[in-house]
Amino acid sequence: MGKTNGRLSPSNVSTKQHRIATLAKQMSGKALTTLAHHIDLEWIKEAHRRTRKDAAPGVDGQTSEAYAANLDANLQSLLDRAKSGRYRAPPVRRVHLPKDGGKSTRPIGVPTFEDKILQRAVTMVLEPIYEQAFLDCSYGFRPGRSAHQALATLWQGLMDMGGGWVIEIDIRSYFDSVNRTQLQDILRQRVGDGVLLRLIGKWLNAGVLENGCVYHPEAGTPQGGVASPLLANIYLHEVLDVWFEQVVKPRLKGRAFLVRYADDATLVFEREEDARRVMDVLPKRFERFGLTLHPEKTRMVPFRRPTRSLKRGRNDGPGTFDILGFTHYWARSRKGGWVVKRKTASSRFSRALGSISEWMREHMHDPIKEQHTALSAKLRGHFSYYGITGNARALSSFRYWVVLRWRHWLGRRGSRPLNWERMDRILEIFSLPPPVPVHSVLRNPAKP
Repeated sequence: MGKTNGRLSPSNVSTKQHRIATLAKQMSGKALTTLAHHIDLEWIKEAHRRTRKDAAPGVDGQTSEAYAANLDANLQSLLDRAKSGRYRAPPVRRVHLPKDGGKSTRPIGVPTFEDKILQRAVTMVLEPIYEQAFLDCSYGFRPGRSAHQALATLWQGLMDMGGGWVIEIDIRSYFDSVNRTQLQDILRQRVGDGVLLRLIGKWLNAGVLENGCVYHPEAGTPQGGVASPLLANIYLHEVLDVWFEQVVKPRLKGRAFLVRYADDATLVFEREEDARRVMDVLPKRFERFGLTLHPEKTRMVPFRRPTRSLKRGRNDGPGTFDILGFTHYWARSRKGGWVVKRKTASSRFSRALGSISEWMREHMHDPIKEQHTALSAKLRGHFSYYGITGNARALSSFRYWVVLRWRHWLGRRGSRPLNWERMDRILEIFSLPPPVPVHSVLRNPAKP
């Protein structure tokens, strides 16, 4: 393997991935049977390089630093066990992290560091195969694609069509509900290599360790695993994307399109009757694959471009819908025309503000300089995602509330509240980042 500045070069791995992609394209619709031979020591080293080193350890307690102490021997052993079938997928350690400002928690799976490396190695083989098959409507967890590109595609489609009828799809506990037998059947259509299929089967059935007990869910993709997003994408590609493109669209009377980011999906129809027909069959389609649509959150929304001025208090105008943290709605542009605008969804706004407020409470006795550094990073992170064209008001409001909460918690450090005169002096020295929209509809293309 070549070296660059004393470090291993991934160029040979990239060349192999290109060969896999070319072969997958040439053998479209057929299963590739010789894939595991690509995973050699060079490949597994590149998988190690791409694996996060700062994550929490799994059930074995082994950190990335401990694994690196005897790296070459550990990687060779991992490779040998994977190829010979002796590798045993360890259970995933489950932890619960706070969400919604600390009011509730969500379960997170933590695989072992070695398991992450091997999952990464297998994903590096599968990715070039399925990138040849995935449709343009899919954006989540794909190389060179992002949530903002999905949002831009949706915006452009709505503008071109003049709105229409929107179906918001909400799948209950998607990653925990994937039917493993059907997933493996789908995989076998393109992957015929026994080594890879056995490894994936082991990860699907590895089990979960929680409160000292290991239990084995009957459905779902590997919890917290590197391979999980790709496997989930492969499943929904078959369940929704291909079905909508090849079965649904040819039977419609008007135009329609789909935008999907992982398990967040939005269908847009030009004609109401088409939307209603699809809305009726969607639950049955998903049930065939062991998935359940949330009956309240999966809904059809009239979203046609308005033909007159909208008055407050009237309910006969277009509705709104949310996807990827943004509420979409019709509003007048500066030139007076109707345009689709996006603003931070209220639930995401409250969640992000609650999270920052909780951090301030926990760190209210830290030096102001350290608080300022952390808060600035949090604000920049918020603006880097929600800073899109037309969302300036929500960004400014978010910054305002962060300042308000910061003043509150700084005031709790003393015997009396912090007045605005003193707070303004603090902000002169420790100014927070301005709310700048960084994603412009005009600058950023919808597709890679």
